[in-house]
Amino acid sequence: MHTIRRRPLQAAGIALATACTLATAPAFAQAWPAKPVRIIVAFPPGGISDFAARAIAPGLSDAFKQTVVVENRGGAAGAIGTEVVAKSAPDGYTLLAHTVTFTVGPHMTPNPPADPLREVMAVTQVIDAPNILVVTPSIPVKTVKELVALASKRKGELSFASSGFGSGTHLSGELFKLLAKLDMVHVAYKGGGPAVADLLGGHVPMMFSTLPSVTSHVQSGRLRALAVTGAKRFPSVPDVPTMIEAGIAGYSFSGWSGIFAPVGTPREIAVRFADETAKVLRAPGFRDKLLVQGADAVGSTPDEFAAFVRSEYARWGQLVRQSGIKAQ
Repeated sequence: MHTIRRRPLQAAGIALATACTLATAPAFAQAWPAKPVRIIVAFPPGGISDFAARAIAPGLSDAFKQTVVVENRGGAAGAIGTEVVAKSAPDGYTLLAHTVTFTVGPHMTPNPPADPLREVMAVTQVIDAPNILVVTPSIPVKTVKELVALASKRKGELSFASSGFGSGTHLSGELFKLLAKLDMVHVAYKGGGPAVADLLGGHVPMMFSTLPSVTSHVQSGRLRALAVTGAKRFPSVPDVPTMIEAGIAGYSFSGWSGIFAPVGTPREIAVRFADETAKVLRAPGFRDKLLVQGADAVGSTPDEFAAFVRSEYARWGQLVRQSGIKAQ
């Protein structure tokens, strides 16, 4: 039986709201929710945060006996949707679905439009979604070690595609470059679809892609899978090693998605939302549906997710500084 993974606390003293809010919640928290709940997705339809929010919404609607509406507010690298939620009343009726990019963006510009540590509070991590490193058959490599050797010989010649600057697929490649000490060219596309199309067309030799975008092409032999980016092998591709197993020490990347709320939202509401989300994720057959989409269930507590967000914020800040990538 699958057990929803709980991430250990990585920092002490994580404050999810002001001291007064934690001490005494408003009376309406007892009856929450008394009307529909909105989950604002900070990106257009089709992305990982959109998928995660829409996956849990029906189950949450049943649990709350209220409609849980998913609304896309994309634009400005997630800043528009984040601002909507950050400025909403902290009453648990307007929540935010965001991804790993939330902890990266603030480090890429001197005047970040959104700050995951100050403008909103963490509620729960919904899913964990690693990427997969794939290459075209025209590249004479079958392992990550062989790819590293080839890229080392051909400094600055090999390129990797991504679904966009600052995206999870971009960060996966930058982390690979940094840890393997490689000089490769990043080619950003406007979405995963165009990137995979050029990959299949031989216009770019490799990509750290989401699993659903390339799994069928790997199975057909049009692409070769070298490794997954997560800390553990992914159940839907059990024969593909992790980057660590493939020889890249310290490599781990997850394109996670989680739920945030306006600062000051009563803790009782955040805890209940997290608990009900975990129950939805534990429902029979639910995990199998996620795995098909390249994601795995998490269902963390508010404290666990807050600690995780802080660790991700620090980690990606270090990568941005070391790699020198800037917002475009």
